[in-house]
Amino acid sequence: MTRDKHTIKFTKPIVSNADGLQLATPEIVAKYIAKRLKTDIIADLGCGIGGQVIFFAKECKNVYAVERNTEKLEYAKQNCKLYGVNNVEFIPGDALSEDVKARVSNADIIFSDPARPLAEKERTLENLEPPIIEILKMYSDITTRFAFHAPPQIAPERLAFDCEREYLSLNGQLNRLTLYFGALKKCERSAVVLPDEARLCSSDAPAIKTGALGEYVYEPEPSVVNAGLLNELAQTIAETGKEIFFYKGDERRILLTSSSLIESPFFKDSYSVVGKTGMDIAKIKEVLKKENAKNAVLRLDIKPEAYWEFRKALECGLQGSRTLHVFGFGNEVVVGEKVKR
Repeated sequence: MTRDKHTIKFTKPIVSNADGLQLATPEIVAKYIAKRLKTDIIADLGCGIGGQVIFFAKECKNVYAVERNTEKLEYAKQNCKLYGVNNVEFIPGDALSEDVKARVSNADIIFSDPARPLAEKERTLENLEPPIIEILKMYSDITTRFAFHAPPQIAPERLAFDCEREYLSLNGQLNRLTLYFGALKKCERSAVVLPDEARLCSSDAPAIKTGALGEYVYEPEPSVVNAGLLNELAQTIAETGKEIFFYKGDERRILLTSSSLIESPFFKDSYSVVGKTGMDIAKIKEVLKKENAKNAVLRLDIKPEAYWEFRKALECGLQGSRTLHVFGFGNEVVVGEKVKR
């Protein structure tokens, strides 16, 4: 198996260089994308080490795997063999060349996961290789069905396309943003949660109401937040006969709240509320001691270099057994205990 920071990337010992593995789509994500793009013939432009190609080959009749880096293309061949797929045509070359275009001219869908500079501070479309805009221009006479992975942190205003923007989170972490064009577009914005494969689509759902702090608080999945689908999330919960409210939010975190426990695949985590106080270390410690805490996980805006100093100050003298989470918004602190699923 091969792993990245958050999850097992592949269930078989794929071959790759360091950056090829770092940029490769995790197997569970590749399976989902392949199922959504199932068709007769698909072309993957800039296929890298073949992580996505493998699962296209399991869902589609034929796959074109295009890659200008011959070392990565060789890895893609070996990885496809490792996974037992043999319906892939490997094409060395530049995706923006007329020769490559001619060789994939019967493709139903054009897919690309463009490479991006790993050290780029602000994600942009201009630095992607191959560029999405150039692929759209060059291949638009072949098909109108395109799908691209784009940097999920990119500002929405930079995505001035008529497409569906699908944000995907995996194990509570934002993992992918995929743009779907033509008949592949199902709505304006969508959120997918893996491994559950739960999905939300943008709609005319009424605005989520703001409410007072209840017995429980919830962190929505990052895919839901980035897709701007809190209203749709609240509507799905209302359809079950329960009600959820927006409580607090800032650039880093959002908390929803309810008076009774609600289960949803669109929650990253759920917490029972055990206390509320001001942003004062002595008052926070009072709550922690009262609630028999041993550890305090900080969920507030604090400089990384100050995190452990603040946490040690809170935990000093605690002799309990519980791990509590401390959420901070301005001068307000909410203390909660994670609800085990």
